[in-house]
Amino acid sequence: MLVVSSVIGVGIFLTPGAIAELLPDGRLILLAWLAGGLLSLAGALANAELGAMYPHAGGDYVYLREAYHPAAGFLVGWLSFLVIYTGTVATLATGFAEGLQPFVVLGPAGRMAVAVVVIVATTAVNYVSVPLGAQFNNLTGYLKVATLVGLGIGGVVLAPAAVAAPAVGSASPSSFGLALSPILFSYLGWNASVYVASEIRDPDRNVPRSLFVGLAVCTVIYLLTNAAYLAALPIDRMRGEMRVGEAAARVFFGPAGGTVAAVLVLASVLGCLNATILVGPRIAYAMAIDGHFFDRVARVHARYRTPHVALVVQAACAIALVVVLQRFPSVLDYTTFAIVLATIADTTCLYRLRQTRPHARRPYRAWGYPVVPALYLVANVAIAAAMLRGRPMECAIALGVTATGIPAYTAFARRRVRRSGATSGRSA
Repeated sequence: MLVVSSVIGVGIFLTPGAIAELLPDGRLILLAWLAGGLLSLAGALANAELGAMYPHAGGDYVYLREAYHPAAGFLVGWLSFLVIYTGTVATLATGFAEGLQPFVVLGPAGRMAVAVVVIVATTAVNYVSVPLGAQFNNLTGYLKVATLVGLGIGGVVLAPAAVAAPAVGSASPSSFGLALSPILFSYLGWNASVYVASEIRDPDRNVPRSLFVGLAVCTVIYLLTNAAYLAALPIDRMRGEMRVGEAAARVFFGPAGGTVAAVLVLASVLGCLNATILVGPRIAYAMAIDGHFFDRVARVHARYRTPHVALVVQAACAIALVVVLQRFPSVLDYTTFAIVLATIADTTCLYRLRQTRPHARRPYRAWGYPVVPALYLVANVAIAAAMLRGRPMECAIALGVTATGIPAYTAFARRRVRRSGATSGRSA
């Protein structure tokens, strides 16, 4: 449920309109969503092996550290925490503000204020209680799965025959690659369990299972939901529509259906936001324990037993992103480009560790190695290239934030050397 709640959030409701602008054929849209699921599965195969090898908090930070060098682990951890997870928090909060439009008219300042309040409130829940955050995660997860399955099955059955046929057209490879940006964002979270592997019972068995089962559930739901959207709305009607889920529900169930769908969208976004806020701080926490981040970030609250400082840092960075980027599509592309970079990096760890540590304990071995992970790497490089051409500003910001990790690592490394020297001196 952590994987499902982390994956299914705002993307499936708010991104199909942008995808329809890039892909003019319903069959291409379904193919793109299937491709996103298969790409995520290929990444999950690699992460399942790595996660079972190193069932520790931190995810890809740990894999890069073990495969290459602490500096490589730091840079991908820096990228994951300050770009991917804080960017996702900012994207979901901005999407929540967008989802309020059917109920209240908000200007740019109002949407920004709502996004900030939502980040603060959800962080507060996870600050005071891990069990409360987990219970909220499970409740919203079951609710959104039941709702989307119902919408998909009921929608296709109730679809007017006049709009059931998708438009026919073609798209360039570049457009298909750009369409994968919001789709991959919508699949973000499939690796949520590897970041909390140290807190999972029997990680040898349950980390791989959580990745595969959770991702399979999400892929089926996404295909079913998009089939319902295409049955309800012509491609021309979907293009540019920010709230496709609500528009489709109105076609199926009348005005009341749109209102109910809008409420469920908000609940789904909150659930995904909660899951993201629960997972993200474990990266900074793991880095701080190794001395590669600010010492205070490694603190656990004496009463609540939560990584409270890491939670606050994540919230502050997410709020800064909301203020700087403001609009949902901009935050989304900024986040997705970073996801592509991080997944390329951690998949290379699979090859590196197979060569350097061939006899290491591997409770799970990636299916299809070395071909399937290689296809995943090639596909992600192509997507990154398409995003650099089509969304240069957002990609440049993500690269710039990542580059700040170089002087940061140097500063943390020097501090560790000074402390090590001081400790040696005291021992002497």
